[in-house]
Amino acid sequence: MAYGATSGAASVAKLDFLLNLIGKTDISMMERDNFVQDNYKSINFDTLIEMLDKETVLKDSLVTKTSIDQDNTENLVREIYEKVLEKGEPLPTLKKKAHLKFLNYVISSPLPEGYTVLDASHPWLIYWCCNSIKMLDQDLTLETKRAISNTVLSFVNTETGGIGGGLNQLGHIAATYASVCSLALSEDEESWLKIDRKSIYNWIMNHLKQPDGSFIMSIGGEKDTRAVYCTLCVASLLNIITPELIENTANWLSSCQTFEGGFAGTPQDEAHGGYTFCAVASFCILGEPSMILPKYCNLDSLIRWTCMRQYQLEGGLSGRTNKLVDGCYSHWVGSIVPFLEMTIKGVNKELISRAALQNYILNCCQLENESGGLRDKPGKSVDFYHTNYVLCGLSILQHKYFFNSNLDKGTIDSAAYCYNCNTINNLNIIEIKSENQLNSIDPIFGLPLGIANSMKDFFVNLDS
Repeated sequence: MAYGATSGAASVAKLDFLLNLIGKTDISMMERDNFVQDNYKSINFDTLIEMLDKETVLKDSLVTKTSIDQDNTENLVREIYEKVLEKGEPLPTLKKKAHLKFLNYVISSPLPEGYTVLDASHPWLIYWCCNSIKMLDQDLTLETKRAISNTVLSFVNTETGGIGGGLNQLGHIAATYASVCSLALSEDEESWLKIDRKSIYNWIMNHLKQPDGSFIMSIGGEKDTRAVYCTLCVASLLNIITPELIENTANWLSSCQTFEGGFAGTPQDEAHGGYTFCAVASFCILGEPSMILPKYCNLDSLIRWTCMRQYQLEGGLSGRTNKLVDGCYSHWVGSIVPFLEMTIKGVNKELISRAALQNYILNCCQLENESGGLRDKPGKSVDFYHTNYVLCGLSILQHKYFFNSNLDKGTIDSAAYCYNCNTINNLNIIEIKSENQLNSIDPIFGLPLGIANSMKDFFVNLDS
């Protein structure tokens, strides 16, 4: 999708905005001129105007629940965007203080009884909240770091192997991934030494690894691309990845690409944003994007499918064809983009509109009041999951990534640790105000950039 020349209707919207601004009597002429310079002449503002001049879906005479839901979502989003213009005020910014207050409360207080449904997600709650705090540029306290280590290590299941989602729960590779990421965020090397890496490796090889190269999530569990991604991340971070562990894995992942271009959870299933990220990131653990993606993917169809996930009016991303936008896909789909851009190696090739996605996040994924937390879309409640992945997506779109081959040590997974990035300072692509700036994240592991490298280096040095 693309945002191009402004139409007549969009020009009228600009004029209305300026008339609203002129009507303000409580600001000086200089303040008014500065405001116009900062907002009216920005790519973010121009893109918002263009978004309002579009519709995401061609109208069809056949009315279905899908089309009704899409219309309702468009109407909610349009209403929010129009209010922004009607007010004649600066575009919304990231409510960092409110989000930090929301997150710090969560990690320092008992959760309400309604969260018992997430009893098997303890490691995820820790990861989502602590990762978000780090992206918002707040350090974790020593008390929090110790609590992470003590809590996560208590979930190790010595009978089944792996780490469970809570006390005495079955070892699960997704919970193990979230646990290892949480331990990485703790930066507590003493706790890293307590991880029984040999036990985790044996659990993976004896119980999760499948003959076709895939992995299952737990003993007796399902196999899909999530399991592959979680397994490769865990094995790589703990430095227990081996040729035997990854045997046939890339070929199995390749079989999950669908006719649409995205990847499904398993062969012959439907392409999905989360599964596509898991597949693409898994490939990029095993090799440089420009080398491995063309080898195992139909690159043209993958690029097309990824671009089609951005909707023109909303600016947000969807996870599947004919599905609604959702803030979490700012990460699951948005984080595919750096790998694709590095593969096509076009310095100025933008596969999605970063300005449009930022507009969706700042206008639609935050609450209208001063409360913290981020959400799926207007009308939904905030939660920890969406807070983390919306912030991940916002961070990704603010940075341009590149693969530094000088860092590649030639080992099985060394490609996963060769990424650097720069904040985008091209105002023709996106305007990033200081209030909206986030710390950069690792496109592979979804951790603040450098955290994964620190854990990996620790275990490499330990094993040398």
